[in-house]
Amino acid sequence: MSPSAPSQPAAPVLACVGLGANLGDAAGTVRRAAAELAAVPGVAGLRLSPLYGTAPVDSSGPDYVNAVAALETTLPPLALLAALQAIEQRHGRERPYRNAPRTLDLDLLLYGGQSIDLPTLTVPHPRMHERAFVLRPLMDLAPGLTLAQGGLAALLARCADQPIRRLD
Repeated sequence: MSPSAPSQPAAPVLACVGLGANLGDAAGTVRRAAAELAAVPGVAGLRLSPLYGTAPVDSSGPDYVNAVAALETTLPPLALLAALQAIEQRHGRERPYRNAPRTLDLDLLLYGGQSIDLPTLTVPHPRMHERAFVLRPLMDLAPGLTLAQGGLAALLARCADQPIRRLD
């Protein structure tokens, strides 16, 4: 099997999902989305990081509320992605233009140790190592995690120009 072809897990796989919102009750939406994700068949053991506030990256609009969820799943990657997109749709997600303000954004960041490169899904998420709003909450859940670009603390230090504040 090629490294870009996602496979059906034989046993539960650890996956990490980025959650963000900056329209409406963003904190409530992130918490509700995490609860909905925890209820998806094939998902277990969801742990949610604290919530963080960050300014939008490459766009305007209200500040974001961000978090990361770590979970175990028996869903294949594209099925998990479909579940994430269904949750986004239930929360009124629209995609009028790149980096538009949003009611909810769910990104599959990591799926076990797999590298996936498909037109609809790239894992590890291609910009996560450059985003404090991903790295800081991910450190809360997996402080010893190392990405291809380095350890989380070192990567977060490179994002010092991206202010992030803990909300809860």
